[in-house]
Amino acid sequence: MSAASGRFPGLFPIRYTVLVLCAVGTITGLGAALAWGGWWWLLPLVLGALSAVGVQDLRQTRHAVLRNYPVIGHMRFMLEFIRPEIRQYFIEGDHENLPFSRAQRSLVYQRSKGVSDSRPFGTLLDVSAPGYEWVNHSMVPTKLASQDFRTWIGGTPGQPLPGAEVCTQPYHASVFNISAMSFGALSANAVLALNLGARTGGFAHDTGEGSISKYHREHGGDLIWQIASGYFGCRNPDGTFSDEKFVENARDPQVKMIELKLSQGAKPGHGGMLLGAKVTPEIAAARGIPVGQDCISPPFHSAFSTPLELMHFIGRLRRLSGGKPVGIKLCIGHPWEWFAMVKAMLETDITPDFIVVDGAEGGTGAAPVEFTDHVGVPLQEGLILVHNTLVGVKLRDRIKIGAAAKVITAFDIARMMALGADWCNAGRGFMLALGCIQAQTCHTGFCPTGVTTQDPVRQKALVVPDKAMRVANFHRNTMHALMELVQAAGLHAPGEITAHHIVRRINDAEVHLLSQLIMQVRPGALLGSLHRQHRVFRLYWPLAKADSFQIAPPPLVPSAPKPSLAAQAAQRAKTEGSALS
Repeated sequence: MSAASGRFPGLFPIRYTVLVLCAVGTITGLGAALAWGGWWWLLPLVLGALSAVGVQDLRQTRHAVLRNYPVIGHMRFMLEFIRPEIRQYFIEGDHENLPFSRAQRSLVYQRSKGVSDSRPFGTLLDVSAPGYEWVNHSMVPTKLASQDFRTWIGGTPGQPLPGAEVCTQPYHASVFNISAMSFGALSANAVLALNLGARTGGFAHDTGEGSISKYHREHGGDLIWQIASGYFGCRNPDGTFSDEKFVENARDPQVKMIELKLSQGAKPGHGGMLLGAKVTPEIAAARGIPVGQDCISPPFHSAFSTPLELMHFIGRLRRLSGGKPVGIKLCIGHPWEWFAMVKAMLETDITPDFIVVDGAEGGTGAAPVEFTDHVGVPLQEGLILVHNTLVGVKLRDRIKIGAAAKVITAFDIARMMALGADWCNAGRGFMLALGCIQAQTCHTGFCPTGVTTQDPVRQKALVVPDKAMRVANFHRNTMHALMELVQAAGLHAPGEITAHHIVRRINDAEVHLLSQLIMQVRPGALLGSLHRQHRVFRLYWPLAKADSFQIAPPPLVPSAPKPSLAAQAAQRAKTEGSALS
């Protein structure tokens, strides 16, 4: 055999060996079967089938690997197919976030099943690694009577917030709720289990932009109705917003708040399309669209095109809903566009009751790789900007802030509150509570646990009463862990957690309070000239305008007159003399 050529001398390439052996084995096996019969017939049948596969591999033109390596080349595709499972179960470390680590997934499974989540022998984290964070505890810890932490959104009963078009039906929300995930992206059984779990645990369930399905309504759990650019559930036949259809859903007592989605962290600025083949009668009924026709969600809204129009639309939704809290969900992009919205709030005196900040690390059923990996501001930076902007214009007490993106543990919630959030939403965390194994096949329709599929057979694997209890358990046990953190810090409520309570390691010999590392704007600073102390406000706040999302041209500054040639020569001589001296 020639090692250089990869051939048996004068015969054929080594890569064809398996095909040749299959062919020879087929002939030999056929002879043995004719001679002895019985089980011997399996040998020529199996080897003959493999030989036929090999011949087809040589003839096909799609895969070069199979043309060069008939039969055995299929091993490459088989190994590639099971690579994610092999890595997840046998190779990855406990703290590799891809996107959730084994330690995070295990914690959710334990808390959702109600089994012990205690860890023996000490932490597995490297406490000396840069970026490690912890909560400073108190020598005088508190003792709290309840772990049912809540926040009022839209004012409090009998005390409406100031401003125009105010909320008259405030909602007392849990500080930990189910993030936006639509029926269609999730299976019917998943929606049923999530809503039943939300009702059992006393927290809210965001519908996602796919509107309210019959599965959201069946168990009566509190709903946050999300409306996006497709206006599903409140649209005219031409796709525009319908006041009448909005009123039908918004005034349902089960709907507690309305969330206007401007963008999504996993794919901000990108629309979507649900192929007609996937628009089943159930999905069509929930979204108010024809069965079997392509369903398009444009990347922009048709109901408004300027920040001022957006604020008036928010006021309109609040009025049509009967005074329920109306807010927005967005992933921060251009800072001046966010600043333009805030200036529109000041000009109209209409403010959203809440803002949900979605981070670029948030999840989705399917998105282009470039958008998932490289578009949008991460949650920490977006949350800090939104919180500080509202503080800077003295609107923070009128607007509550939610945070969403990879929130799993009580420390995650505490950290988001330290950065400015009033509550947190979790999507994939509650999916894990349903039994999701992070197979990352959400976009294929072949979810192995029945969470993200419309296949009725696969959905049956998800038993609603059992998974609903796990959803409620995950929420309850996470709230218990949050209560213990709050007590250890010597506080009385999660809302008291600030950036002064969180410490981050910078390097081997240096740590800082989070408050020393993040931007903190003084109340009212943006209403005067103090905004100049922070670069993002110094650059973009003056350029934002309430009547447009476009950046305003910078003011023209008269240029200084050019010095004469004589003056330039004198300046050069002076400079040279200074250098010599």
